[in-house]
Amino acid sequence: MSPRVLVVYATKYGATREIAERVAHTLAANGLEVALQAADHAEAPTAYDGVVLGSAVYAGRWLAPAANYLKTHAAALAQRPTWLFSSGPTGRGDPVTLMQGWRFPQDLQSLADQIRPRDIAFLHGAIWPERLNLAERLILKALKAPTGDFRDWAMIEDWARGIAAALVPA
Repeated sequence: MSPRVLVVYATKYGATREIAERVAHTLAANGLEVALQAADHAEAPTAYDGVVLGSAVYAGRWLAPAANYLKTHAAALAQRPTWLFSSGPTGRGDPVTLMQGWRFPQDLQSLADQIRPRDIAFLHGAIWPERLNLAERLILKALKAPTGDFRDWAMIEDWARGIAAALVPA
């Protein structure tokens, strides 16, 4: 029987959902049984052999559904291999450099320390101005943030293959 992996995500405009879908597809293509669920409706991780949890990042914070999932299920996540990811920065270059050293939400770091994830990835995101509300477009303009799709699909797939390799018995 293949290991079961739960991929949980929180997204605002769909870019992070698409990352989670690519992770789930790559895991399944590498021999894992995968469930993909939005964080606001995701089941407890107790029936799974591993968990991947990710969120879009806005103003240095995870979206509430992902943060709440992490808080609610921290004890169960600490009992199984867990990987975390954040998506957000746009533009070219290293996401951590673009975000001036930011790697993970400070308000959730103590939970991450408790869970001891196998990895915490910080991935490029996408911003489509036509999907934003007026206030968000004004903030985007004021920050002069690059718009478009900056996700690195090859890197995301490589990251997911590393997760699969860690979970598939040799």
